[in-house]
Amino acid sequence: MASVVPVKDKKLLEVKLGELPNWILMRDFSPSGILGAFQRGYYRYYNKYINVKKGSISGITMVLACYVLFNYSISYKHLKHEWLHKYHRRGHTMHHPLTP
Repeated sequence: MASVVPVKDKKLLEVKLGELPNWILMRDFSPSGILGAFQRGYYRYYNKYINVKKGSISGITMVLACYVLFNYSISYKHLKHEWLHKYHRRGHTMHHPLTP
């Protein structure tokens, strides 16, 4: 018979959909718990993509892609406002420069 693992000790990918609310409630959301989660994620990423014998550019590429997406998501509201303002100005009609 298979051993029963408590929901608290399961990894996220091992949790069934019905167990997800209980699993989330058992997480540590204190500042030290959140810091520990970021540290574990950093060390896992570092050891998988950076600290390897035969490395590639994939680890750095992922960091740069996340940086670009994060900055775009922060700037999206401002960029959207500029796009709408550029093409929907009141009283402004766009004329072709060569037509009278």
